Amino acid sequence: MSDEKRKSTVLQECLGKAQRLADMVEYAENSIVSKTILDKPTGTLTLFAFDRGQKLSEHTAPFDAVVQIIDGAAQLTIGGEDVNVSAGQIIIMPGNVPHAVAAEEKFKMLLTMIRA
Repeated sequence: MSDEKRKSTVLQECLGKAQRLADMVEYAENSIVSKTILDKPTGTLTLFAFDRGQKLSEHTAPFDAVVQIIDGAAQLTIGGEDVNVSAGQIIIMPGNVPHAVAAEEKFKMLLTMIRA
């Protein structure tokens, strides 16, 4: 979808109200759960909850993506290098660099995608 035609989405429960990120998305057995907080032509904020053992296979995105771990820990693979991340940490996955996500334990993350 082109940026001009992309609709803006805002999660109403966050609009002008403070929320605790870790409480906004729940774990589901054998699943990855996602919840969009904000989706605009310039970027997105999406919460994810990964059950233990869940993975996102290697893929590439055209834009930088900021990952903030808000609960648990995970292993990211960025450009073929494994990086262990845990609650309270932040990492940038560069655009056009292959990356993957593996949940060795349950974890939650906030993904900020900047489309520029």
